[in-house]
Amino acid sequence: MIAKYTRYNQLAKLLAILLGALALKSFYSTAGVNELRWILAPTTFLVELVSGRTFNFEMHAGYMSSDNSFLIASSCAGVNFMIAAFLMLSIAKLWQGRLAWKFIPAAFVISYATTIVANTVRISTALHLQNSRLDFAGLSANQLHRLEGIVIYFGFLLLLFLLSERTEIQTTGARTHSHAVRLVHFMLPLLVYYVTTLGMPLVNAIYRQQFAASSFLEHSTFVVLAPLLLMAPFVLIRGRQRTANGSQQTADSKQQTASRQ
Repeated sequence: MIAKYTRYNQLAKLLAILLGALALKSFYSTAGVNELRWILAPTTFLVELVSGRTFNFEMHAGYMSSDNSFLIASSCAGVNFMIAAFLMLSIAKLWQGRLAWKFIPAAFVISYATTIVANTVRISTALHLQNSRLDFAGLSANQLHRLEGIVIYFGFLLLLFLLSERTEIQTTGARTHSHAVRLVHFMLPLLVYYVTTLGMPLVNAIYRQQFAASSFLEHSTFVVLAPLLLMAPFVLIRGRQRTANGSQQTADSKQQTASRQ
């Protein structure tokens, strides 16, 4: 009976998480810049502090720089990243069997705050690239802007995941049973990122009959490859840690055997 209740409780939490993410995605797909000031206003405020630039709000357009050279529009809101961060934090807890109902709104608040910081870094970087006229690997300005966004947003998603894992270990003393399990768990940010940046936009475009194969292919190429390259150092570090720990355990086992003899 208790096991059945626990299973239904877990399913209810998963449903609440998915409905929350879908509701936010549905809102964002039709929201204009006026409806997104709750996230664009604090983002612009931080961008002004970091860059020293001044932005003014223009109705139905966004926050325009004082020299009219840069617009912080609805596409800069980072809501897709916020959805990804919310899903990742909540599902990670659910996966570990430690998701309390009160953590779901907390995950939303954490995701919101992280999104504002990530937006600030991305927009400030874009302003710097605009001024420097950087030529990178023959990429066009739009392609470079897309690559910069993917690297920054997925980088923040990885960082948020690692911080949440470290906090979980420090607060509960929990330890995963093997490095293999940790490595599988480590793939969660990648899967969530792919779902929110490829899966959801693809379904939405097909539903609205706005699917363009050529543009989606270019977009998906960047989205698939860039996070894999960004993850490679972390995976290598985890692999070396696994090898080192395995060697240490073997040495300890041999030492214990020798001492018994």
